[in-house]
Amino acid sequence: MLPGTSEGFSDVPGSGNWIMVLLTSLGVGTVTRARHATVFADYGQFYLQDVEAHNSVMRAGAAMDPARAAGGWTDDAVRLHRIGLEPHSVSVGAARSDFVETILKIYETAPALVAEAEHVVEASLEVVSGALFVLGCTESPEPDQGLQVEPGQHRVRVSYVPAAPPPSSDLDVEGAHFTYLIEMWPSFEAEPVDVLRQGPYPWAN
Repeated sequence: MLPGTSEGFSDVPGSGNWIMVLLTSLGVGTVTRARHATVFADYGQFYLQDVEAHNSVMRAGAAMDPARAAGGWTDDAVRLHRIGLEPHSVSVGAARSDFVETILKIYETAPALVAEAEHVVEASLEVVSGALFVLGCTESPEPDQGLQVEPGQHRVRVSYVPAAPPPSSDLDVEGAHFTYLIEMWPSFEAEPVDVLRQGPYPWAN
C-alpha cells in the first residue's frame, strides 16, 4: 500500500494479469478508476499508451522520422525527466530491467503529491481511442488489459516511490525497487514536461 492512501492492492505476479479496482475519494481529488499491475520493464522501460492511436501515427510515417528519438528518449528525457514522450505514449524509465510494480489511477482533478516519492514528473498525453494500457515495451496488449479513459487531453504524473521488490522480481538484477505510481486527470491543453521533484542522477544501472 502506498503511504498516505487508504486502499490496498494485492500483488499481481506476471505482466499479463490485471486487477480492476473502483475507488472513492481519498480526500484530495477523486479516483474514478485504477489498475495495478506488475509488468516486465525490458530495456529498463515500460509504456503508458493509447496503443491504437500511437500505432496509427507510427504507421503514418512518424516511425521513419530521422529526427525522432526512439521511445521519446532525448538526452533530457534520460538524464532529467526519466520519461520519454511520443504521440499518445509515455515511456517510463525503470531503475531495473525486471518485473516492476505499477499503479495507474484516473482522477477528476490533480491529486496531492506523494511525500515519499523520490522523483516526480508530469507530462501531457492525448487519449484518442478511449483505451489506455500500461505494458512492457516488448509486450503485445491484450484487450482486457485496457483501462477505459475519456478521450481528450490528460495530464500525467509519474512518481517513483521506493518499495519492496515484487515477488516476481529477479534478485540477480541490479537497480533500486520502486512502485511506479501513474496519476492522470483531464486537462484543457497540452503542457510541457515539468519535473516537480528531481531524483538523484545517475539513478539506474
